[in-house]
Amino acid sequence: MPSGKKSTAQSTSIMKDKLIQASSKSAAGDTVTVLLYDFAEEFAQLIQKRLPAVRVLTAKDTSSLDEQVSQADVLLAHTFPVDILDKARRLRWFQSASAGVETLLPIRDRIEELIVTSVRGMHGEIIADYVMTGIAMMHWNLPQFPKDQSRKAWQPRALAPLAGQTLGVVGLGSIGAAIARRGQAFGMRVIGSKRDTSEPVDCVDKLYPPEDVSDLLRLSDFLVLAVPQVPETFRLIGREQLRLMRRSAVLVNIARGSVVAESELIDALKAGTIAGAVLDVFEREPLAADSPLWNMPNVIVTPHIAGWMSDYDDRVLEIFNDNLERYVDKQPLRNVVDLSRGY
Repeated sequence: MPSGKKSTAQSTSIMKDKLIQASSKSAAGDTVTVLLYDFAEEFAQLIQKRLPAVRVLTAKDTSSLDEQVSQADVLLAHTFPVDILDKARRLRWFQSASAGVETLLPIRDRIEELIVTSVRGMHGEIIADYVMTGIAMMHWNLPQFPKDQSRKAWQPRALAPLAGQTLGVVGLGSIGAAIARRGQAFGMRVIGSKRDTSEPVDCVDKLYPPEDVSDLLRLSDFLVLAVPQVPETFRLIGREQLRLMRRSAVLVNIARGSVVAESELIDALKAGTIAGAVLDVFEREPLAADSPLWNMPNVIVTPHIAGWMSDYDDRVLEIFNDNLERYVDKQPLRNVVDLSRGY
């Protein structure tokens, strides 16, 4: 990739040019060929019914993907299969079935002509459900009640309401913004951090630029990480940042495991530097059986399910079909990823 940052206007113009060039190459006397990787055959049939002029192929495993990718103008997959890059000579557009495209970042200098789109915006509400559920569970210490119940122990306890507590959200894209809205609906004071603070964000009482995130850490009763996985967010939260947080604070990570220095978080949880954590993502997944996180009383561990909806693939197909119609008609696509930024 060329060095230096592009303005938003420059990036938009470049993306439009790429779309026109890519569509023209695909449509120059050839039918647009779409390859679905690891999606049910019925999805191919639904796409074919909606767009009869498009050719749709399916690959169920790496072997069939390897055989067919050379024919594909368009690829729909949950993550980009980097190993097939050299064979994907016709490929002009990749639609990710995930909000993040971190697997592409190490090779972005080799795919400058490839349009990349994501399903950004699809996960916000369900992840906000998860976050607020986790916050409420930690606030009420709900995991303790089944233990009390099993012992028939009547142990009432009082606590302050969530309303009036401070929710800090680091990363205010579509997911972070949905979490902020939900926090405000709970009556919480919401503060947040994002790269561009020139415009206010709905439901966020105060914005902090990345260089002032330490102030947000000091003020948050609950800290939610909702940033993309890019080099700038690698181990964003480590020993020093945890020391800035309140001893009563709870950390919620629904971003990526790489955003938190896991061993340093474990040390902080053991030492009481912070009160607890709700973790849906980890440095290595599945979480190793010998990880101390499994058995810590002040931690809730879940298996990377915060954004996993029962109709996930159906929602992906709706976004993809809309984008495929736009692609065929040479119209701007939804959720184009700026690979120079990584999201």
